[in-house]
Order: sequence, then structure tokens, then C-alpha cells
Amino acid sequence: MTKMKVLFDTDPGVDDAMALLLLARHPRIALLGVTTVFGNASLDQVVFNALYLKDQYGFSAPVARGAGLPLVVAPGEPPAFVHGDNGLGDIPLPVRNVARADMIPAHQLIIKLVRAHPHEITIIAVGRMTNLAQALAEDPGIAPLVKQVVIMGGAFGYNGHCGNVTAVAEANIIGDPHAANLVLAADWPVAMVGLDVTMETVMSDQYLSDLATTGDDGTFVRKVSHGYQDFHRKTINLDGFPVHDSSAVAYALHPEFFETIDRPVRVIDHGDSIGQTLAKPEGHDAESCDWAGRPKIRVCRGVDSEAVLNLYRQTLTGRGV
Repeated sequence: MTKMKVLFDTDPGVDDAMALLLLARHPRIALLGVTTVFGNASLDQVVFNALYLKDQYGFSAPVARGAGLPLVVAPGEPPAFVHGDNGLGDIPLPVRNVARADMIPAHQLIIKLVRAHPHEITIIAVGRMTNLAQALAEDPGIAPLVKQVVIMGGAFGYNGHCGNVTAVAEANIIGDPHAANLVLAADWPVAMVGLDVTMETVMSDQYLSDLATTGDDGTFVRKVSHGYQDFHRKTINLDGFPVHDSSAVAYALHPEFFETIDRPVRVIDHGDSIGQTLAKPEGHDAESCDWAGRPKIRVCRGVDSEAVLNLYRQTLTGRGV
């Protein structure tokens, strides 16, 4: 079996932890590296969390410390009200981890792995894209050597979903809009798995209860997501929670689960609409300065939610394909 070589850029994060578990358990994934970035908790905390998850899941990929601040905008406060004070739903964590962070910083690990495996690396980025932007700035030549970049981020208004931080902005994009703009303008194949589809796939309370009966991994998912589930129940009256980051992994494994369109995309990086992702309207003048020279991005606008949920369940029970 030919395995997909994956570099996971992440800010764990409850849903990040769930996506990393999917990567660690799926038989078609070769996890080559985990790079961390500020976001769902402070940089120190997300590095600690990633190392804790490495110990818990037993994967061998190096974990690298990444960016602690956005490129330009002021950093926001970590959303402890969503992910808990420790980023992992306030489950008890050890005082220290067995695993240790890699010696080189995240953006340099990205460059190193891409250079070592040209045209083979799929980057799955589920946090702010600061590490990717820094890697491009240091070594622009990596872009054509990347097989694919799959981003959990953005919102385009499909299925009525526009933003979860502001009316128009999704968290990973508004957290560093300048980095997102640079990544979406680079010469590499990009797919965006945004709120348009992640909000359409929900792990219900019953699904989570059933998952907890399948073994230690399912029990861990249930435990780490209790507070996350409570947040969504209180704020949007949802019986469960949307599948954000794991949907990006699902796309990498099974793009046929998703309906997509190809459009140049840009990010508003200032003003009241900061963080908004805009796809070039069909029929719009291709030479418009707004999108001039920008490559087409594959934007997800529909999803087979049941297929994504089945993939997650089957992977944790050893039947992932």
C-alpha cells in the first residue's frame, strides 16, 4: 500500500487532537512531521499538547515549535471558552511529557521535509498559516515541490455558513490574515475545507457515546470533547459539535466525499471585513487587480457528511480505508 506522506500543521486544540488521532491511526497515512502554531492556546501550551498527544498516540513523527505571533496583526486571546484553559478541554495533563520538541523550528522542518520528499508531501494545515508563510518566505522554491496543501479554514457562504469569529471571518483565517493571503497566492495546489462543509458534519452526542464503546481511542475522544460539546450546545443549541479539523484529513484521504469548485481566493486583511475569504465570482474579469495572478484554489462547498463520520469511526476501530 502506498502511503500518503503528511505534514500536520496544528494548534491543539480539541478538534486538532481528534484530527491528529485520525492521522495517527489511518493505515494510508505516513505522518512525517507535526508543526505547531499559536491559536487555540498559547504557543507553549500547544507545543506541550502536541507532545502529550505524541506520547498518547504513540506516533514517531517529530514535533516542532512554530510561530507564536501573527505576521502583522495583533494576536488575539486564546479561545479558552471553547477549548478550555489548557486547550484540550481541561482534561488532566502530566507535569511533563516523555516526548521532546525537535531542535529546528517549524517553518524549517516544513522546508526540510518538502526538500527531502519532493512532490510527495501533503501539508494539512488546521490552524493559523503563519508557519507556512514563514517557510515560503525563507525558501519560495518549496511551493512547486509540495504535492498538496489542505487547509481547514475560511468560509464562503455556502450552506449559509459565513464566519465563526465575526459575521464574515473564520478563526484560522482572521488569526493571521496576512499569512493566509500569502499561502493562497503561492504556486502550490491548495484545497480549502471551510465552515461551508465542516459545519455540515456533526458528531452528535449519540455518535460520541457509541464511539466511546469502541476502545481507548473512542474513550479519549469522548473525554477530551466534553467541554467542546457543551460550548456548542450553549451557543448554537447543537446536539454535538461540527467536525472541523478532521474534515480536512477526510478531504486529503477521500476528496470524492466533497463537492468543490476551483476559484482564485483572496483574504481581506484590514478593515471591518478582516479575515473574510473571497472567491473570484464566476465571469468576473480575470485581470481584475483583486485577483490578478492568483492561482485557482479548490474550495469545498458540499460534503457527504455520513461518509466523513463513517471514516472517522472506521479508522478508530481499525477498519479505515
